[in-house]
Amino acid sequence: MKTERRIAATLAALLVAQTATPLVAAEPERASATATPIQHVIVIIGENRTFDNVFGTYKPKHGQTVSNLRSKGIVNEDGSPGPNNAMATQFALGNISPVAYFVSTAQLTNPQKVAYSLLPTPEAGHAPPLAVTLAQLDKDPVDAAPPFDRHTFTKAQLHSLSGALRLSDLHLLTSGATGLTNCTPDPTFPPSACAEPDTRIDNYASLPNTAFPITGGNVPYDSYTGDMVHRFFHMWQQSDCDISNATSSNPTGCLNDLYPYVGISRGDDSGSNSMGFYNMKRGDVPFFKQLADQYTINDNYHQPVMGGTAVQHIMIGAADALPWDAVDGLPPAPPTGQIADPTPTSSTDDAYVKDKRWTACDASQPGFQAIMNYLGSLPWRPDQTVSNCEAGKFYMINNTRPGFLSNGNVNTTEINAGTAAPPSSLRTIGDALNEKSISWAYYGGGYDHAVAFDNGSTDPFDVLIGTEGDWYCDICNPFQYSASIMGVPAQRQAHIKDAVDFFTDLEHGNLPAVSYIKPDSFDDGHPASSKPGVFEALVSRIVDEVHDNDHLFKNTAIFVTFDEGGGYWDSGFFQPIDFFGDGPRIPMIVVSKFSRGGNVVHSYNDHASIVKFIEHNWGLSPLTGRSRDNLPNPVHAHDPYIPDNMPAIGDLFDMFDFH
Repeated sequence: MKTERRIAATLAALLVAQTATPLVAAEPERASATATPIQHVIVIIGENRTFDNVFGTYKPKHGQTVSNLRSKGIVNEDGSPGPNNAMATQFALGNISPVAYFVSTAQLTNPQKVAYSLLPTPEAGHAPPLAVTLAQLDKDPVDAAPPFDRHTFTKAQLHSLSGALRLSDLHLLTSGATGLTNCTPDPTFPPSACAEPDTRIDNYASLPNTAFPITGGNVPYDSYTGDMVHRFFHMWQQSDCDISNATSSNPTGCLNDLYPYVGISRGDDSGSNSMGFYNMKRGDVPFFKQLADQYTINDNYHQPVMGGTAVQHIMIGAADALPWDAVDGLPPAPPTGQIADPTPTSSTDDAYVKDKRWTACDASQPGFQAIMNYLGSLPWRPDQTVSNCEAGKFYMINNTRPGFLSNGNVNTTEINAGTAAPPSSLRTIGDALNEKSISWAYYGGGYDHAVAFDNGSTDPFDVLIGTEGDWYCDICNPFQYSASIMGVPAQRQAHIKDAVDFFTDLEHGNLPAVSYIKPDSFDDGHPASSKPGVFEALVSRIVDEVHDNDHLFKNTAIFVTFDEGGGYWDSGFFQPIDFFGDGPRIPMIVVSKFSRGGNVVHSYNDHASIVKFIEHNWGLSPLTGRSRDNLPNPVHAHDPYIPDNMPAIGDLFDMFDFH
């Protein structure tokens, strides 16, 4: 069997590799001169959780405050509806007139906006009903997904699939299937979820119209749960923003009250999944609670773009949005069929005419002007921010593959189809670090499998992980879009690695100054395809191994965040910066010798803040004249969450105490 051949290394060897303790701790590589004692930055990026989804019931230490579901009275500590639960009320629309894209129901004539009497039922949302067996995976690896059947997969095989986890945590890849209906009729093929209510959720058919706890009697924390919509035009619409709704505590006028409605209109089998949260006060997300209690979190950190995975990671790497670049021999613009048209299909159906990947930046593009008109109505005029959607260009707004395959070859077929971006000239933080000879690397889970697949491997494990960038997340790697890095073999070899290489570099003292760690999709915490507990296990391994090397820990900052909120609702303020976002809050934890104390920082930040921190620490200039790292740090003289000088984003320095 091919899967047996690719795990020739014995389990005993794996055990030795992970349990052996060196007699002398390796001295980490010395980085360039820095503005702080921080010589190493490690950025760990999970998937698809808002701040309230993870920290909604978190209670910080005495003297600290936090803005979340519990503190606002939306929910009680036990997860039940609190006295202010109406702050999370969700609505449906009965009429869309005129039939055009809208970002505010105030723009509609008689929208027949009605609050749900009860939330729509939460849905299975593609969460796996059963574990996949080895035989099913071998027969159809493209459609296989975790959990993996513990009776047919050996520990060595699980480790081959996800080598960044500790051996002692691999069991997490074999548990948590929903037990709901399997919609694959042939039992020899991998199981698949049906579009049906998630009957495991407590009171699933009679949920009050507010946020609700995901875990319960039939949903242990170690469970797969349903996914939901989180795309660019949809998320602007879910936010329901209008200046007429603005108040001093909500200057954006965003009501965030159409979350289930927009997903249901799209037909994405999500129901009310967006309103779910984990109850940290009842034992959910225990490792993140431990980190929050020991180190520093930010409860005002945001996804930088409305929508999904790819656009957020581009911001992590470039502090900007990705335009379609004209490249010789490739199309000068995306095919018409891949340009979005978010016009509703009728006055009673908010499904879009074309829910696609690219948008133009002029009034002729459906949807563009509605967003820009709203931005132009705000006092800080985010329609004039330099990082805006630039006329004459097309920008990626929804998940689109990089122009390079994992082996460095240009993905010409998909570029021509508009489902991949041409090799990009967008300047990244990798380019800036290279110019100053500052070491860096991107460690992507499953990258080696993806390279093997792109080189022609038919091994089922390579096919599973490498197909369409599924389980190795190619859209998560901002540098895989870049012609100056991915298109240059020496640069690719130096900077693009597998997640397992992080631990090798750590062990041998070769950790670069800046490290990005992106788990494979088994381990990243994404709804339906992963679980928060698996991501916690990976973060725990990284934190423990860095902490245990005192030479390294004393000059390292570990940033733990998520790419975006994944379509989950959040109660926090967000600041419109430009056409692209910001979006809802997401978690940010800083683990460092200089961030101890269980503090909660409230200053406004998003993923461009990581770029700003690196630039500030290593004395680098902003990446380009239009990138968001040009924005000033926020001034919070009147409100701890709302900058006085919008648009503004921080550089994360206030999450440390260097004195």
